[in-house]
Amino acid sequence: MTAEHAHNGNGHAHPQAVSQMSAAATAWLGSLSADQKAKATFEYMDGERIFWYYPPLNRHGLALRDMDDNQRKLALAIMETGLTPKAYRQALQIIEHELVLKDVEDRANIISFRRDPELYYFTVFGDPTGTEEPWAWRVEGHHVSLHYSLWDDKVISTTPFFFGANPSEVLEGPQKGLRILGDREDLALELIQSMDSGQKSKAIIYDEAPFDILTYNASRPVFPKEEGLPGSQMNGTQQEMLMAIIGEYLAAIREDVAADKMAQVQDKGLANFHFAWGGGTERFSKHYYRIHSGNFIVEYDNRQNEANHIHSVLRDVENDFANDVLREHLILYHVL
Repeated sequence: MTAEHAHNGNGHAHPQAVSQMSAAATAWLGSLSADQKAKATFEYMDGERIFWYYPPLNRHGLALRDMDDNQRKLALAIMETGLTPKAYRQALQIIEHELVLKDVEDRANIISFRRDPELYYFTVFGDPTGTEEPWAWRVEGHHVSLHYSLWDDKVISTTPFFFGANPSEVLEGPQKGLRILGDREDLALELIQSMDSGQKSKAIIYDEAPFDILTYNASRPVFPKEEGLPGSQMNGTQQEMLMAIIGEYLAAIREDVAADKMAQVQDKGLANFHFAWGGGTERFSKHYYRIHSGNFIVEYDNRQNEANHIHSVLRDVENDFANDVLREHLILYHVL
């Protein structure tokens, strides 16, 4: 597979993003011992690459707890290359949030998973110095799941992209009032609350919020066709609100890469994006929303822990884990 073939995929080149990600991944791998490196690396086409999940569980990859301070800095620098400054801050807050959750559970005498900011795992798939073959990096732990695939001078996939927060609002203690993902909630509540009864009857597709995002951790999400209220049946202000929610998810991805995704949304037109809701329409009522147009899906659920526990994800149905690009180049069908 030659490098020039890689240019046939969708979107533009991202030379700066690729060189920063490649440099960061290479520096981190270079700092690892042979044992650490064996945990941290897989072949690009290994099935491990398309397994993802967001609860606390034992994962493959190299955990922060198994790195020294310098290696941790280098690992976090990889994550930073994929995100905007705001999203990088959110990711670090979600990681630190394990201590807040531990405190909440300790006070309530809840016995559960070990809540530990060091149980975040970093993994590189393939060779970050090469341009001939695709490669990828992943950061995953409780409530963070990031997957970036690269090939030649392009970032060919940035999804699934998952952020969660429990508690969604910290109700007591020194962090009281902290809402790491507050915008994802407030913008959507503002939109549903702005609707008249006719619009609401179309938008609200579930009386109750589902227990979790419906795609869960599927490698390929399956949804019926778009449901809810299409942008074409919203007024101008509501369309702006819808765009703000979409922007909130896309703007977590570093700007030069997100620009392609934003252009695709604009090409498609907001008229063709459907907004679907489940459950109550106030804060601390159990609620869910989905924004769907073709391959573009955003899902958000805030039902658990008395509607104070958020799961949110951006998916690109055909091209999660770069499947579409790999299919186009027949790499998906190679037997290793």
